Amino acid sequence: MFERPQKGERAVLVHLDLYSDLNREDLREFRELVISAGAEPVVTITGSRTSPHSRYFAGTGKAEEVRACVEREQADVVLFNHALSPVQERNLEQLFQCRVLDRTGLILDIFAQRARTHEGKLQVELAQLQHLSTRLVRGWTHLERQKGGIGLRGPGETQLETDRRLLGDRIRQLNKRLTRVRRQREQGRRARRRAELATVSLVGYTNAGKSTLFNALTNAHVMVANQLFATLDPTLRRLDLSGGQSVVLADTVGFIRHLPHDLVEAFRSTLQETRDADLLLHVVDAASEERSEQMEQVNQVLEEIGAQDRPQLLVYNKIDQLTDVKPRIERDGEGRPLRVWISALTGQGLELLREAIVEVLDRGCIIRHLQLSTAEGRLRARLYERGQILQESVDAQGNWIIKVELPANEWQILDKHEDLTGHIIGIDQNPRLAVMGEAP
Repeated sequence: MFERPQKGERAVLVHLDLYSDLNREDLREFRELVISAGAEPVVTITGSRTSPHSRYFAGTGKAEEVRACVEREQADVVLFNHALSPVQERNLEQLFQCRVLDRTGLILDIFAQRARTHEGKLQVELAQLQHLSTRLVRGWTHLERQKGGIGLRGPGETQLETDRRLLGDRIRQLNKRLTRVRRQREQGRRARRRAELATVSLVGYTNAGKSTLFNALTNAHVMVANQLFATLDPTLRRLDLSGGQSVVLADTVGFIRHLPHDLVEAFRSTLQETRDADLLLHVVDAASEERSEQMEQVNQVLEEIGAQDRPQLLVYNKIDQLTDVKPRIERDGEGRPLRVWISALTGQGLELLREAIVEVLDRGCIIRHLQLSTAEGRLRARLYERGQILQESVDAQGNWIIKVELPANEWQILDKHEDLTGHIIGIDQNPRLAVMGEAP
């Protein structure tokens, strides 16, 4: 068995069109991923199959073509734009005599390079170990099994079993550390709720310009680069809006088509900022020919992390790359903002975006007086967790009389499970809307 190289830069890319795969990967995006990882694509080998080959994924003939290309180009690594099974990856490494990575492994490598914070590094390591745990077989063939004879009897545990045990121990340690980090983040979110600060989260396809927009709105200095996954760790900044109103703006990792499931699991605590946000700014690359498909992929990831019910405001960015497109706000039939066309790079339309954020947040607030009995302490606790109880008193019968302010979508979710409407004893007008002369 060959020794696996620690790293490689000269890469052979393999991309197949599978007729059985309805969600085909994009070759251009794959090349951008490879370049973002720091590799040098020397050759791209394409082909088509009805279905993946069980042993080599690409089939025997295509695999031999790749092997010859690796020898000719002296490549260090072969990158597949597909998800390989552990058996297929091992068989290909034995044939090519070099490192083989699939799409998931490539994305993990990029994440490992970009992680800067303690939490980000823990999440990347957890995702890497979970991915590696299925790929240990034959990594140590000389220690794969016990042998009989004098001097050959081991301590009763094979190297493979030892590796699996050590991986399991490390994964448990990482999960415990990330649990502590999640608790710390939750404390921060509760503090923001008590301060009545709404949270606005930037989401969108990777390289759509989220970090550029984040810097333009908050005067921050987060990393901006024309590459995939330039931002990995979440960043929070205060954003001042009109009328003395302020919100917390969160910049998160960009999404990509077919984001691996184990990555979504590992980064669930980071994406919690998105799941609990009062408003999602869905940043779209308006100049991209694939913007509709990219928007669909973002919505799929939002559904995976449980953020599909969050209010969204579409932000069409990069209008400076389009002709005859001016900054504007598009509204629905009731006058609510739906889309804002801007350029984060030139600053066009940023004031319109701030106005739209204020309108969406104001229109989304519901203020109600509720009466809860002493047996409904769980519901009262849930409202306190959200930090949205403005006043509380007790009536002569011992019932709680509380004044609560909730975003409209959050009210609908709680009302569906807890019947908040049945507890209403009074309605207040949103004070911000009263100034504007509008009813909630």
